[in-house]
Amino acid sequence: MTVTVPGPTLGVVGGGQLGRMLAEAAAPLGVEVVVLDPTPECPASPVARDQIVGDFDDPDAFRELAARVDALTFEIELADAELLDDVAAAFDLSVNPAPETLSMIEDKLVQKRALDEAGVPVPPFRRVDDADDLRAALDEFGSVMLKARTGGYDGRGNVPVTDPDDAEEAMAAVGGPAMAETFVDFERELSVIAVQGEGEIRTFPAGENVHEEEILRETILPARTTDEVLSRAEGVARDVLDTLSGRGVFGIELFETADGSISVNEIAPRPHNSGHWTIEGARTSQFEQHVRAVLGWPLGSTRLRCPTVMANVLGTVDEPRPARLGNAEAVLGDEDASLHWYGKEEVRPLRKMGHLTVTGNGAGDDHVPRDLLAHARDVRDALTFE
Repeated sequence: MTVTVPGPTLGVVGGGQLGRMLAEAAAPLGVEVVVLDPTPECPASPVARDQIVGDFDDPDAFRELAARVDALTFEIELADAELLDDVAAAFDLSVNPAPETLSMIEDKLVQKRALDEAGVPVPPFRRVDDADDLRAALDEFGSVMLKARTGGYDGRGNVPVTDPDDAEEAMAAVGGPAMAETFVDFERELSVIAVQGEGEIRTFPAGENVHEEEILRETILPARTTDEVLSRAEGVARDVLDTLSGRGVFGIELFETADGSISVNEIAPRPHNSGHWTIEGARTSQFEQHVRAVLGWPLGSTRLRCPTVMANVLGTVDEPRPARLGNAEAVLGDEDASLHWYGKEEVRPLRKMGHLTVTGNGAGDDHVPRDLLAHARDVRDALTFE
């Protein structure tokens, strides 16, 4: 393989914060990025080479994108897999991860069935089309997490259900065909950012995720668990990659139970929020890895530089209003903290507006210092929306 710099132009379907950070990571490699997104002046537009304004299922916009780039990828599961396949064939382009992988992952029921059939450990689940199906799932599993089969993110589309009398209300909340998964009494949630390259696989160390109201708040590295569990999590993540096609970064969310067993919660066929720590905390960020992987370039090191905590900066307002972050000096004046602002024009309640990372000292430390998580939370809590 011969790699030249400046390199090719990469087309990205989706121009949100993930597209923005992909473009930031691509630039030092000499790779230009063109994004397709329906929102004019989307978050990625200030750092990408250009933006095509169009819906994620707009054939004309897809063809315009394909005509301007050398390879295609996506940063959102709303990308139309069939259109990606069609334009890739018409313009003789590679598209990674493969459209069939996107089709499998975007439907949570199809995803779980594929993993189960491959022998990857997953919580017991069943298809739910109506309230009667949900009541049957409650009879079988007891408490369940009801999940919309498509379109859910950041906890949206997920409804915990314990009482059969709530079945109709829960089905209305998810708004369509769903999947019921037995409620997992997990010790902690882990995530492994795994990278499928051209003939090589790399995995980042597993992070520990802290959620509140079904929204990721912090990711902690190293995860506060045993080496045996970490090894098991990596093994399961590699087994997951065997079920997927195409190159790129995959965010693999895992449950660790009290006995140390691991099962798969969900997969994202793209860089993932729980991998944002890699920008400061790893030798090569997940975003650079994704660019390298989809272009078929050699992958970088996934080594942990030092203990790291990533904290999401969420909208703390009561109603939408123009986005303006106040007291940013709380991060900028802290020598251990780094700020990433996503450039969204409007702040909304609990909307992801940015993130910060706080790094510790000593890459050889076995555990995250107890105060590193508290430090990250204190810095984040000092931020305001004006």
